[in-house]
Amino acid sequence: MIDCLGGVRVVDFTQNLAGPTCTQILADLGADVVKIEPPAGDGARGWGPPFRGEDAAIFHAVNHGKRSVVADLATAAGRDAARRLIDRADVVVEAFRPGVMARFGLDAETLLAARPALIYASVSAYGERGPRGDDAGFDSLMQAHAGIVSVTGHPGAPVRAGPSIVDTGTALWTTIAILGALRERDRSGRGGHIRAALFETALGYAAYHIAGYLAGGGVPTPHGNAFPLIAPYGEFPTADGRIVIAPASDRLFRLLCAVLGLTALAEDERLATNADRVAAREELDRAVSAVTRQRSTDELLARLREAGVPCAPVLDIEEVCADPQTRACGALEGDHVMPPVTWNGRRPRGTRGVPELGEHTTDVLEEADGDS
Repeated sequence: MIDCLGGVRVVDFTQNLAGPTCTQILADLGADVVKIEPPAGDGARGWGPPFRGEDAAIFHAVNHGKRSVVADLATAAGRDAARRLIDRADVVVEAFRPGVMARFGLDAETLLAARPALIYASVSAYGERGPRGDDAGFDSLMQAHAGIVSVTGHPGAPVRAGPSIVDTGTALWTTIAILGALRERDRSGRGGHIRAALFETALGYAAYHIAGYLAGGGVPTPHGNAFPLIAPYGEFPTADGRIVIAPASDRLFRLLCAVLGLTALAEDERLATNADRVAAREELDRAVSAVTRQRSTDELLARLREAGVPCAPVLDIEEVCADPQTRACGALEGDHVMPPVTWNGRRPRGTRGVPELGEHTTDVLEEADGDS
């Protein structure tokens, strides 16, 4: 166990995916995370099938290492219980619409006035400014609104990115900010109010598309599994599957041509630079595909890797779980994907599993009463 946040107490008012991912990271780093749930539980407990026991698999994916307390914030007793827990906390994380926590008397302004050392993080869809500030938001909505959908998929058929990248990205930025705030509190003794918004995270993912448009590059469009700034670069057919090849420099392009026997392309002055090759993407893709579809995936991977050309197979999730690299790296433990970092060879992880709804209510509230 990595215990760099040992002794840090987190009260977690989040549900669904973005907020819980943030607080699971904190739990994996050693923080004591108390998850406050309404009597019906976090809505993500029902986001299935598939289920593991009573709860959905997606809930299990982002709620390891926490303790669950049921508190109905619509009641005086529930708000009192929450306030008792906050009074002994270092960090509060909430993901309600702006203004909801104020109705409960648990907003940042109120709590920080009483305890300036508290770190209070708010995760919302659009933040507190702008015409959409009161709107709810989910990952797919943010991908659509921030233009991610418009540049994903194939021409004429834009799609949502498969993983919930906006939720997880917002979780990471919120975690980074909390860690920075803990460091600042060590220095100055003061906490503060952190705000993160799904829409702003989504804009960040679209940053280079936005930069290109503002630089006069036109409105970006989807390019399938190609990368629009480099060619050839993307997914190509094989005799028994598909492969992604990423020759991202002039040298790598020449190596690719050598492996595939396309020496005429490597020597063609019209393809001397990446900009030249991007302009000739369709011609290059046809030439590369004509060769790759005649060879097996394993043969291509072996030859490209031997030559030093970046490449990877296109796998489904079943194949990923069985892949030797997945097994060797230690990131998959049972049915849980572990944090993607190590400290001195050790991977962070919480000491608890996924809590049942309200499993720790009595113990946690008794601890709070004992500390008062």
